[in-house]
Amino acid sequence: MWGFGLALLPIVLTPGASLALVAAREAAGDRRGAAWVVGGTALGIVTHAVLAGVGLSAVVMRSAEAYTVVRLAGAAYLVALGVHLLRRATRKAAGITDPTVPASSSAERSRRDLPTTGHVLTGAYLANVLNPKAAAVYLTLAPQFVPERSVGVASMLGLGLVHIILMAGWLAVWVWSIARARRAVPVSRLSRWMDTVGGLALAVLGVKLLLSRPST
Repeated sequence: MWGFGLALLPIVLTPGASLALVAAREAAGDRRGAAWVVGGTALGIVTHAVLAGVGLSAVVMRSAEAYTVVRLAGAAYLVALGVHLLRRATRKAAGITDPTVPASSSAERSRRDLPTTGHVLTGAYLANVLNPKAAAVYLTLAPQFVPERSVGVASMLGLGLVHIILMAGWLAVWVWSIARARRAVPVSRLSRWMDTVGGLALAVLGVKLLLSRPST
C-alpha cells in the first residue's frame, strides 16, 4: 500500500487545481476555506476509488485484452504528461511564462467576495472529479498495487486513504508557508523544480507501465 504512496508522490507534488484553490483561499486569509478545499479534494479521491472498486478495475483484472488496452493508454498518458511537464519546466527556465493574474489583485478580490463553504467544497470536489489526471491514478496506477483477488471497494478505499494523507499533508505545507511568507516564497522556482522532477518521474512510471505484464 505504501508502495502506491511512493509511486503517487510525484503526482501529488505536481501543482494542480487543489493547490491553486488552497493558495487563493489562504492568500485571502480564509483558513477555513482552505480546509474545505482539502475536504472537497478528499471527497473527489474517495469517488474515484469507489468507482474503480465497483467496476472498471475488476473488469480490467479479469480481461487480459482490457488490461492491455488500459495499460497502453495509461502508459501513453503518463509519458505524455511527463513530457509536457518537462517542456513547461524548460520554458520556465528560459524565462517564458504564461501570463497570470497578480497574486495581490487575486487576494484583494478574494477578500472582497469570499465564497460560501458549500461553494468552496463543491468547487474543490468537481475540480478533482473532473480531472483526468486524478481519474488516471485509479484507472492505471492503483490496480498495480492491489492483488488480483483483492480488487474491490475496500482495497481501493485503502489506497485512496494513502492518497488523501499525502494530499492533505502537501497542501498543509503550502498553507503553512503562505501564511508566514506570502510574497517571499519562491513559487516559480519550486514550481519549475516540481515540473522537472514530476515530469521525469511520470515518464519513468509510463515506461514501467508499458513494460509491465498482467499478473497471472
